[in-house]
This record gives sequence, C-alpha cells and structure tokens, in this order.
Amino acid sequence: MMKKFLLGALLSLSAFASVANELSQYAATRVQRAHNLAQEEKLKEAISTLEALELSRGYDQAFVARMLGIFYWQNEQVTLAIKQLEVAVNSGLLDDEQAWQTRKMLADMLINEQQFSKALPHYYDLSKSVPEKQTAHDIWLRIAQSHYQLSQWSKVLAAMGRYEQFGQPDELAPLSIKLSAELELKKWQPAIGTIKRLITIESERVEWWRQLAALYLRVNDDKRALDSMALAKLKGVALSQEDLKLLAQMYGRRGIPERAAMVLGELKDIDSDSKLKAQQATYWQMAKEWDESIASWRLAAKLDRQYYWNLSQLLVQEGHYQDALVALDKVSGRKADVALVKTRAYYKLKRIEDALANAKRANEIEPSAQAQSWVKYLTQLRKAKATQSS
Repeated sequence: MMKKFLLGALLSLSAFASVANELSQYAATRVQRAHNLAQEEKLKEAISTLEALELSRGYDQAFVARMLGIFYWQNEQVTLAIKQLEVAVNSGLLDDEQAWQTRKMLADMLINEQQFSKALPHYYDLSKSVPEKQTAHDIWLRIAQSHYQLSQWSKVLAAMGRYEQFGQPDELAPLSIKLSAELELKKWQPAIGTIKRLITIESERVEWWRQLAALYLRVNDDKRALDSMALAKLKGVALSQEDLKLLAQMYGRRGIPERAAMVLGELKDIDSDSKLKAQQATYWQMAKEWDESIASWRLAAKLDRQYYWNLSQLLVQEGHYQDALVALDKVSGRKADVALVKTRAYYKLKRIEDALANAKRANEIEPSAQAQSWVKYLTQLRKAKATQSS
C-alpha cells in the first residue's frame, strides 16, 4: 500500500516542470537528468546525480531533498530517505500540490520504522487540511495507531472519536485499537458496545464472546454475561473447556443448575476429574435430579474416596439404605458422623440392634445430643419389642 502511494508521489514529481520557474536553471537541468535515469531504472545513478549537486538556494535544496528521499526509499535506504524528507518538509518551502503528500510520505515512513513520537506531529499537521482526493479518516486512524503504540490511551480514544466521525464501515483493526484503549481506561460500558461491533464482524471468534461475558460480569450484569456465552454456544462458536466451565458456573449462579450440570457433561475430562464430577453431582442435586446426582456422586467417589460421604447422604435421603451402608463403609474418617448415618439406615431397614450399636458407637466417639437421643429411643424401642415378644 505504502509503496504504491510513494510510487504515485514519485510520478507526480515528473511534473516538476510546473515549478521549474522556481528551480534554478542549474538545479532544474540536473533534476531532469536524475528523473530520466530513474525512469530508465538506473536508480543508483539518479541518486549519485542528486548527491553531487552543490546547491545554495533554499528551494532547490528542499526540492532535491524530496526527490532524493523518494529515490533512497526506492533503493531501500530508509534512514537516508527519512533524513532527506525531513529536510524537505521542515524547510516549509515546498508549498506545491505535492507538499501534503510529501509530509504524509514522511509520516508513513516514520510509523513504519516504529518512530511514533516523531510521526505524530506530522499526522496532526496533515489532519488540519486534507486535500479532496485524500482520506481524512485514514490520517486519524494513523494518529490513533501511533498513540496506541505509545500506550497513550486517552489520546487513542480522542483520535478514534475523530476517525468515527467520517462514518466508515466497521473494521477489525480500528475497533480492536479502540477496545484496547477502553479496557486500559476501565471504560467497561463503552467497551461492551465496541465488543458487540467486533462480534458483528467476527462472530465465530471466541475471544470476543469471552470478553463480552467478562465485561458484563465487570458491570455486575450476570444475566447478560450468561446470555452472551449461551448465545455463543448456540451459534456454534468453538468454546474451550474453560469457557464451558465458566458457562456452567454462570448457570449455577443464575439458579439454573440443570443447565449447569448438562454443560459440565460436555467436558472431555468430566468422567476422569473427581472435582468436576462432584460439581456436576452438586448441580444435579440442586436441580433435584436425584438419580443423575447419585450416578455422578458414585463416579466422583470412585475417583476420590472423600465423595463417598456425599454419596451416602443422598442415598439415605432417597431411601437406598443398603447402598448407603456400602458407601459409608468406604468413607475415610468422620467416624462419629458415619455411625450416626448408619444408625438411621439400619433403623430404616428395621435392624434395631445394628442401629443401636451404631448409635452407642457414635456417642462413645463424640458424645452429642443427637447420638444420645438415638440411644435412648432405640433402647426403649428394643424393650417395647421384647415386651411384645414375651
């Protein structure tokens, strides 16, 4: 793009005859010769011709510096090209129709060479008076890009404000620059609007959806955060495993545990990760999907013994007392708690002696009102049954 522009500028210099009356005869003759050599692709000879000139007039020096700058650039001598173009532009003597283009050429070279601080004054100068055939929005975009490279975020947004006044169609690069500045300045609400525009351009890009959800969370809008990730999933955006975990958490926080459990079920490692499986079991339990929860707790417990406790609790709740006793035998520690739960399970199975034995064991390990209540009740029940039997 830049090369095409510079070549256009070079060709425009062929019209130097229009300013020949301003060049001295000495300079005009040699400039014509250098131009002819360049046209014949004898670039080094053209450069040598101009380098050999001894000029005293300011305008001659500025004009030749501009031409040399272009030739140096074409010859891939960028540092020399910049130096000569700076001489031409800073002289203030080139006020012909190519003066604006020459300054832009210099600014573009500086930005290409990562010299953003030096490029900016030229771009700001260019923005003040843009010729009809040139694009003012492009100048403001270059200004925004330069401030972005210098981490001058407020100035990035100011430049982007000017750029957007020209009503250009949304494009990825300008919007990305704007978004970066908004995020750096913690302007969350405007950033949400910018992200939505980026999603319109690149709806398949998961980073935009992920960032949109994160921004909604920043402004405490959990509902829209969830809606964003759910919509991304619905549209077939390739969500990562971490994205799915986040989506499940958001469903859980929004009180939709069944959806949370289902999303976790899509994770590749759900059946080999005890914590994830336990989380899924918890969601199923919150959703009162008891069979699903029991199945998940059972697998979580096989992966990590600590979950046999959770499994046993739910089995007792749902009346699976024999299965609960099997699970309780695999619980590590919590001896008093285990004995109390066994007391209830045995009682429900009408095994009073086993229930009483566990109630006494619980009370011995860790005396409690609950254990003592069970001991008292079961002892009385046993006596009553004995009396009935006799």
